[in-house]
Amino acid sequence: MAELHDLTAIEQLAALRAREISPVELTRHYLDRISRLDDGLGAFVQVTADAALARAASLDDGDTAGAALWGLPFADKDLVTRAGVPTRFGSRLHQDFVPDATADQAAVLDEAGGISLGKTNTPEFGLTGYTETQIAPPARDPWNLVNGAGGSSGGAAVAVAAGLLPFAPASDGGGSIRIPAATVGVVGIKPSRGRVPFASGLDSPGGLPVAGPIARTVSDAALLLDVQAGGRPYPYATSAPGRRAFLEAATAAAASARIGVTTVSPWDDAEDIRLDPEASRAVDVATALLADAGHGVNRFEWRPRGYGEMFTTIWRTSAARMHLTDAQLELVEPITAWLVREGRALTGTQVLDALAAATVFERETITAFAPFEAVLTPALALPPQPVGWFHPTDAPENFSQQVRYAPYSSFVNVAGLPAIVVPVTLSASGHPVSVQLIGRPGGEARIIALAAELERGVGSLPKPDVWRA
Repeated sequence: MAELHDLTAIEQLAALRAREISPVELTRHYLDRISRLDDGLGAFVQVTADAALARAASLDDGDTAGAALWGLPFADKDLVTRAGVPTRFGSRLHQDFVPDATADQAAVLDEAGGISLGKTNTPEFGLTGYTETQIAPPARDPWNLVNGAGGSSGGAAVAVAAGLLPFAPASDGGGSIRIPAATVGVVGIKPSRGRVPFASGLDSPGGLPVAGPIARTVSDAALLLDVQAGGRPYPYATSAPGRRAFLEAATAAAASARIGVTTVSPWDDAEDIRLDPEASRAVDVATALLADAGHGVNRFEWRPRGYGEMFTTIWRTSAARMHLTDAQLELVEPITAWLVREGRALTGTQVLDALAAATVFERETITAFAPFEAVLTPALALPPQPVGWFHPTDAPENFSQQVRYAPYSSFVNVAGLPAIVVPVTLSASGHPVSVQLIGRPGGEARIIALAAELERGVGSLPKPDVWRA
C-alpha cells in the first residue's frame, strides 16, 4: 500500500487541495519519518516539530488553499535564517546563534503556504562539496550509509532521497545543489544568474551563488522553482517567468532541440580528472535517449584554458570576505581556515585579474555553447565516496579532491548558466547515476523539458531501502 511519501509533491498538493489529507496529517507523517530514520542519515540538524504542527494547524483553519505550496512540508538549509530557530551555518562559531529575522529564502516559501520542518545539514558556511562538520553527524548517501552525500546542500538532498521531505530549497555557489543531488540520485536545478531575485548571485564575487530546488522528480523541482523565481519583485536582467512556467515546461512535450555533448571539464588542464566508466555510460544512455526522441545530438570540442587558477582565486576571495579573527580561524574547519588565509594573501591585482578572467570565461563559454539549446555533461566524475574520504587536515589536497569529484559543476556558476541534474541509469551496484544538462542564459524551461523527457524515457528507478522503512 502506498504511503504519503510515495506520492510526488504535486500529487501530495492535489490530495491536500481535495481535502483527502490535511496539512497536519502530512506534517505528522514526515515528522514521524524524520524521528525514526534521520539518526543514521544526517539530513537534519534541527527539527522544529512544534512550530511545524502549529503552522499546519493554522493552514487547516485558514482560507489559503490556493497558495502554490499549500500544506507541503520543506526545510530550510542551515545557511538560511529563520526567526527564533538556531542557525549554525555548519560551524561551531555559531552554535548559539538564534536570529530574530527570517530571510527571504524562507519567507517566500512560507508565503506560498509551505511548512518548514527545521534545518537541513550543510558544511561550514557552505564552502565544500561534501557535508561533514565538527557540529553534526555527516550527511550520508541513503543508498549506502558508508558514503557521504555531497554538499553543500547535502542534508537537503538526503532528506528528499530518503523520503523525509517531498522537496527542499537549496543553494548552489559552485555545485552545491547539483553535487549532492547527483550523489544521492535525485533532481537538482541551479538557475541562471539573476533568475531568483532573493538569491540572484549578483551581489557576490563572480556572481556565483544562487538558490534553487532539490526534488525527486523534474516536475516537483519545477514546482518549487516557480515559487522561488516568482516570490519577490524582479529588478534584474533575467525576466520573471510566468506563474507556472517551469512546471508547464516539465509537463509539456519537449520541442526538438540541438544538444551538444562533452565530457571535457575546464579543470582538465589543472587537475588529474578521471571520468568513472559509470559516469561515461550515463552520458551515453542520455545521448541515446535524446537522439531516439528526435533531438539533434552531437559531440563537440571545447577546450577552455586557465580556469582552475581563476576559479580558485575567486573562491578564496569569497572566503576572505568572512570577518573571522585569528582566534576564530583556529576553531573553524581546516579547509575554511586555509581558504580564508589564502584569500587574505591575494593582492588586489590578483583578485581583479581573476574577476576579469571570469567575465572572459563567461563570454567564451556562452559562445562555445551557443549552437546548442542545451549541453549534456556528466554530473560527477566519480561515484559517491566514503565519509572521511575528503582529507580532513590537508586543505590543498581536500580542495583538489573536491575538484576531481565534481569538475563539471563550478564553471556553470561562473558562466551564470542554468543547469539540471537528473538520474538516467544505475551503476553495477544499483546506485543511480546522473547527467547534467546546461542551458542558455535564462533557458531553464528548455532544460527542464529535456530533463523531464529523459526522466520519462528512463522510467521508474528504484528507491533506497530506507524509503520503505
